[in-house]
Amino acid sequence: MRIITANTATKKYPIYIESGISAQIGILSAEITGSTKAALITDDNVDRLYSDDITEALERVGFKVIKYVLPNGESSKSMENYIKILGFLAENELSRGDTLFALGGGMVGDISGFAAATYLRGMRLVQIPTTVLAMTDSSVGGKTAVNLASGKNQVGTFYQPDLVVCDPVLLSTLSDEIFRDGCAEVIKYGVIADRQLFDILKNPIMPQIEEIIKRCLTIKTRLVCEDEFDSGSRQLLNFGHTFGHAIEKCSNYSISHGKAVSIGMVMAASAAEAMGICKEDCRREIEGMVKLHGLPHETDFNEESLLKGMIFDKKRFGEEITFVFPKEIGQCILKKYPLTELKGILSSALRERDVK
Repeated sequence: MRIITANTATKKYPIYIESGISAQIGILSAEITGSTKAALITDDNVDRLYSDDITEALERVGFKVIKYVLPNGESSKSMENYIKILGFLAENELSRGDTLFALGGGMVGDISGFAAATYLRGMRLVQIPTTVLAMTDSSVGGKTAVNLASGKNQVGTFYQPDLVVCDPVLLSTLSDEIFRDGCAEVIKYGVIADRQLFDILKNPIMPQIEEIIKRCLTIKTRLVCEDEFDSGSRQLLNFGHTFGHAIEKCSNYSISHGKAVSIGMVMAASAAEAMGICKEDCRREIEGMVKLHGLPHETDFNEESLLKGMIFDKKRFGEEITFVFPKEIGQCILKKYPLTELKGILSSALRERDVK
């Protein structure tokens, strides 16, 4: 078993990584939270696959389980569904001492975490991620959110979980498309902080999935513990996301997060190359890795549409926005730019498309 400890300013919690460990979710959770009432939040795809097994494991050690099922897809990460979850918790008389279990991918983890953070000003939270993206990234670090019509993750808070359980067995039922989506976040970690991880990704992922999850979450916990509230080094985790979130918004979220981030990483590398921050080889390596894992590397959205999406990105602070640019594989830098320079940066990011 691989165990990582996140020791933030607000909470210390364990992250377990092992195939088959979800069968022990009741025991692991009871050690931390006690056998409380348990609100299991999931989506309709995950529900039919894993809810019964998780419920049984929780009830075996005394948890009293109630379940709320969301429709799958990013569009469910809405204020409307957030309010419905709060109503569900209240109707079932859950207390601050009870526990919310988020069983699913990034959407479920984000909206469930936001509900746990705000219901009665905070209840216990256990993350059980079921996608590559959630296991390697979103389940850890405490970012919770829902989307608004104006943009992604625009309402949320920082709220660390009490426990994260990553069971790669739960990835076995993912479609190829959703699996590839998660690969974008894995590539991100290699580019920002781990050249060896990047090279590992030249080979098939599943045979080395536990090691890959550990490497990604080791990087993430380090950055989260350094900068829990995302005002400094943690922003490195946004590599590809400033452009990517704009692409998601322009598509009305029909383009998945992973695909948007993969395009965003190539755009960021193209802009960095144009500005002399990285060499052509770096951009080519990133583009090649994205293609290797069956992810897109360019967008059809025009500059004007993307610019509007970027201006409303949550990473904007006043009249500035922070970009993450690669210097080389394994090292990225943060650079702030005034909004007046966004158009030029976006033009540089799209120049490879224009050349083709």
